[in-house]
Amino acid sequence: MGLKLGLVGLGGFGSAFAPLFKSHPLVDRIAFCDRNPDALAKFVNDPFYRDKFNVRDTYTSLDEILKTDLDALVIITQPWLHAPQCIAAMKAGKHVYSAVPVISLPDFDEVLDWCDRIISACETTGMRYMLGETTIYRPKTMFCRRMADQGKFGTFVYAEGEYFHDVDSHCNLRNVRAQRLANPAGQEWPPQAQKYLDRGIKGSPMSYPTHSVSGPVHVMRAHAVKACGVGYRNQNGDPFFAPDAFSNVVGFFKMSNGATCRICEFRESPGHLGDDGETFRIAGTAGTFSNGSWWHNGRTKGELVPPPVLDKPTDQEMRDPLPDAVREAFKRVQHRDKAENDLATLDFTPTGHGGSHPYLVHEFVSAVAGNRQPVINAWESARYMAMGATAHRSALKDGEWLKVPDWGDAPA
Repeated sequence: MGLKLGLVGLGGFGSAFAPLFKSHPLVDRIAFCDRNPDALAKFVNDPFYRDKFNVRDTYTSLDEILKTDLDALVIITQPWLHAPQCIAAMKAGKHVYSAVPVISLPDFDEVLDWCDRIISACETTGMRYMLGETTIYRPKTMFCRRMADQGKFGTFVYAEGEYFHDVDSHCNLRNVRAQRLANPAGQEWPPQAQKYLDRGIKGSPMSYPTHSVSGPVHVMRAHAVKACGVGYRNQNGDPFFAPDAFSNVVGFFKMSNGATCRICEFRESPGHLGDDGETFRIAGTAGTFSNGSWWHNGRTKGELVPPPVLDKPTDQEMRDPLPDAVREAFKRVQHRDKAENDLATLDFTPTGHGGSHPYLVHEFVSAVAGNRQPVINAWESARYMAMGATAHRSALKDGEWLKVPDWGDAPA
C-alpha cells in the first residue's frame, strides 16, 4: 500500500507542490485542506487529481484533517503557524513536511522553544518531520555534498552563505506581506504581532535564515558552536521595517569542524553581491566551490601539488539522479498538456527554486515510506534556526560572542 497524504495550505506555494506529491509513485491517496473555499475548489474540480482523490477528502480546517487516517501531512501555511501545526499533526499520528522556516516569530526565545518542542514531538510520537528547505536540493548543494563525501574538499576552512532579498526585489516583500495578511489566517496575525511590539520585541531577517545557512551546514556536516552578529537598522523610516530591530544582519560563526562561517541575511540592499543573491561558497584545503566553479588540487598533506584545476559543471551534471519511476511520473506533471504518445520524446527538467521541488517531494515521500529520517530532519532544521536566533541575539548585544544551542544529531 502506498502513502495516504494530505496537503494543508493551497496558496501559491502549496499549489506548486500539489501536482508533484499527487504524482509520486509511492502516494496512493491525496487529500486537500484549506480555509479558503475558492482555493479548495481549484483542486476539487481539477480532473488531474481524480485518480488519487475523492471529494470526501476535502477539509476546511486542520482539526478536521487531523482526525483522518492519512499517513502524512504537507503543511504549507503561514510561517508563524508551521511549528504548532506540525506538532499537532505528529501527535495525531501523522508524519509532517513543513514549509520553511520552522517558525517565524519576533521572539527568538520562542523560536528556539518551538524547535525544542518539535524535536520532543518526534521523540515521543515516532513520527518523521522534514523541513522543505530548497537550498539542500539546488544543483550546487548536491554537487558539493558529493565532493565532501568523497573527501575532495580536504579539511574545511571557511564557508559563507547569503540571502540578499531586498524588500522591493522582483519577489516584492511588501506584496508578499499584503497577500499573507489578506487571507483568513493572515487576518489573525496583526493583533498577535502587536503584542510583541508592546513588549518591546522586534524581529529580524535572521528569523528566516534557512536559505543562507543550510548549504554550509549540510555540505560540511557541521553545526555552529559560537556566533557573533552585527545588525543594520533601517534609517529612512520605511514602515515595512517598523516591526524589525534590523533590516540586514551579518552573522559570524565558529563551526563544530573548526571552520569559520559568515552568513548574510539582507532585506534592504538592492541586487546582490557576487553572481547570485541566494547562494553559498565553501573553501577547503584541497577544493573550493564558489559561484558555480569547482577548484581542486587533490592536496592531502604538505606536498607540492600542481596549480588547482578549474571545473564549471552544468546544473545537470551537478544534480543527483532521481529514480526512473519518479522521474517519469514527474515528467507527466511537467507536460500535462501533451499526449501520452509524445512523452517519450520529451525530457524532465527539475523546476522550482533551482529545481529543488521534485527532490524535496521525493525525499519526504521516500523517507516516510522507508521509515527513515529525512535528510532535513528536525535536528538538522533546529541547527539552522539556532544560527539565526543566536546571530540576532548577538546583534542586540553589539556583537557579543554567544554559544549556539544544539540538540545533537538525529537518531537513526
